Amino acid sequence: MKILQGKSKQPRRVLLYGTHGIGKSTWGSQAPRALVIATEDGCHDIGVDRTPTLTRLGDVLEYFSWLTTSQHTYKTCVIDSLDWLERIIHKQVATDHRKSSIEEIPYGKGYVLAMDYWDQILSGLDAIRLQRGLAAILIAHARVTRYADPATDSYDRYEPDLHKSVSGRLQEWCDEVLFACYRVSVIKRDEGFGRSRVRAAGDGERIVHTCEAPTHLAKRRCLLPDELPLDFAAYAAALKAASGNGQDEKVKIRDGSSKPQEEVTNEV
Repeated sequence: MKILQGKSKQPRRVLLYGTHGIGKSTWGSQAPRALVIATEDGCHDIGVDRTPTLTRLGDVLEYFSWLTTSQHTYKTCVIDSLDWLERIIHKQVATDHRKSSIEEIPYGKGYVLAMDYWDQILSGLDAIRLQRGLAAILIAHARVTRYADPATDSYDRYEPDLHKSVSGRLQEWCDEVLFACYRVSVIKRDEGFGRSRVRAAGDGERIVHTCEAPTHLAKRRCLLPDELPLDFAAYAAALKAASGNGQDEKVKIRDGSSKPQEEVTNEV
């Protein structure tokens, strides 16, 4: 039996979601040698390699196959965006069952069937990562949802704009789930007679949250700062620092004895 010891550096799996127009696509395009799998027309003003706008699930999977089997120099696969990819999948499920909409499939079964296609997406991304060493960046929009916390009263928070079943699966699969927004300060002014006025203020600073809070869903698997600027270079630098200043970690593989049998170094 083999037992792995030490850190194993693998290409990252990142879900970045945020409010409209904040710069999610630009952030993804800043990743090393990125290819954008475009399911919406949101990258035409950005100087990045991209596919045509894809409207069929088969076309998305064909690009995954090409990235896995063909010769190329790409290092990052960016899906922009997940919510438009979800529409493609829902349309495919409806077509499979001769319905005009996934909602016409009774008892919510259509969303269960859609998970089979999402599993194909994740399997394709895993093949690209593990066989060709590409990182995966998944872009999504945000929505405000009511969160039922069993430890306290329910409250509103930001989450990816996806069906709850696939959102949970993607959150488990990803190494980081990052929430992008503008920094907002709340100013309270006393107007006298027991009255006050509250207003929001901000200077347009764009930030990324890496840690979950009552206001938003987020996740990290290494010790990143709670907040980062919305700039891919800042994320890459923080990731490098968290992984040991960029020094490659060697993974020792043991066969159950105390003597290392093999050492493997993985590229970030």
